[in-house]
Amino acid sequence: MPDLDSVESKTLLIAVVGPCSSGKSTLTNALKAAGYRARHPAQEHSYVANMWQRVTQPDVLVYLDVDYANMRARRPHIDGGPQRLAEQRHRLRHAREHCDFYLDTSGISAVEVETAVFTFLSTF
Repeated sequence: MPDLDSVESKTLLIAVVGPCSSGKSTLTNALKAAGYRARHPAQEHSYVANMWQRVTQPDVLVYLDVDYANMRARRPHIDGGPQRLAEQRHRLRHAREHCDFYLDTSGISAVEVETAVFTFLSTF
């Protein structure tokens, strides 16, 4: 985890994007709990390719990804088939191309996701 007393790193605005069930809400909540300014701009639901920039204008863009099997395991009551995941990834392509940090969350725990992101943020 980064130095939680670091005022400079805490002033960063962090946007977290990714397909449904990739861990965005969990990570955003953890970032906020640690004192970071974090937002989830719901880019996966928008046809505006750079909505994440327009709405959030983040200093740091974190892209979380997930495969179909893990998406289904995390939310078995929500499904649109693999084509839903493919459509969300298509909508997220601009964000993925411009992200500062990419992490595939398939098969890893929320704590492992947090550790990876906090470690990355400690470089700021």
